[in-house]
Amino acid sequence: MHVDLTLRALPIADVASAAREAQALGFSGVGVTESTGNPFVAATLAADATADVRVSTGIALALPRTPMDLAYTAWDLQALSGGRFALGLGSQVRAHVERRYGAAFARPAARMREQTLALRAIFDAWEHGGELAFQGEFWSHTLMPPNFRPPALPDGVRRPPVLLAAVRERMLEVVGEVADGLLGHAFQTVDVLREVTLPALERGLETGGRARADVEVTAAIFVALDDGEWEGVRRRVAFYGSTPGYRHVLDHHDLGGLFEALHAASRAGEWRTMPDLVDDDVLRLFAVRADTPAEAAAEIRARVGGLADRVALVGEQPDLAQWAAIAAALRDG
Repeated sequence: MHVDLTLRALPIADVASAAREAQALGFSGVGVTESTGNPFVAATLAADATADVRVSTGIALALPRTPMDLAYTAWDLQALSGGRFALGLGSQVRAHVERRYGAAFARPAARMREQTLALRAIFDAWEHGGELAFQGEFWSHTLMPPNFRPPALPDGVRRPPVLLAAVRERMLEVVGEVADGLLGHAFQTVDVLREVTLPALERGLETGGRARADVEVTAAIFVALDDGEWEGVRRRVAFYGSTPGYRHVLDHHDLGGLFEALHAASRAGEWRTMPDLVDDDVLRLFAVRADTPAEAAAEIRARVGGLADRVALVGEQPDLAQWAAIAAALRDG
């Protein structure tokens, strides 16, 4: 099982050294996020600093960018990395897309589907030299003169895969229909993965006439190896649990009342007291708590073995050497 490490909100000057460390510790991939800066700058630094690991955006915001902008950037990163780049995209939520980025958010699943199809059409034109003739509802790309076609990728290097983050069923169906991979969210229980996520993905695969092997599934999992990390995860779960977009996960476990309490506390600005509302039984639904890396790996495998192709470890200020031991146990076990 491949195990990825996400570099979250690092100062841009630290990205290259962090990526090199992740590679040296044996992680399969390095992800960069879009939170306090441009993820493609971070991905460029990570790709240039490494030689073996996959480098991905996890995630870059899709809707504020055009398919052509994303295509040029991903193509360059795939060339720079020698075929190790994966374009991870997500829709984010309405407030950030509209109010922070000033972009359109309406019908996000339909937009993400079309954006992925447009990327496929652009990559086809660049790979095979054909005309570009994509006409969609939200974007149209019908001009690609020779002088504006990027150089061919190096021999043996394929177009970058497009991975989509998805939480709700409609977006999961889009992943199954058109994307190369699913980036799962850490605020997801095993029951939700089995009973909601994967069935929705299968519906999308059926619509697209594809098989499960056509889509790589990454499961993100909260991990804690000591009490400090456990309390850090509790804060993260309280934050996500207060967000309306994730309510369905709590509802699936008859925890709608917890959402109501967390949401009310967040609206009142009571961020410091919110973790107190998440007891250990609830936290264990989302997080692996173990005393040793071997125990953590065994629990992760028990949860998502046979369901996911990759795992992304999520936590608060982890001991990377300990996490590398988890990765080694998952890879070799």
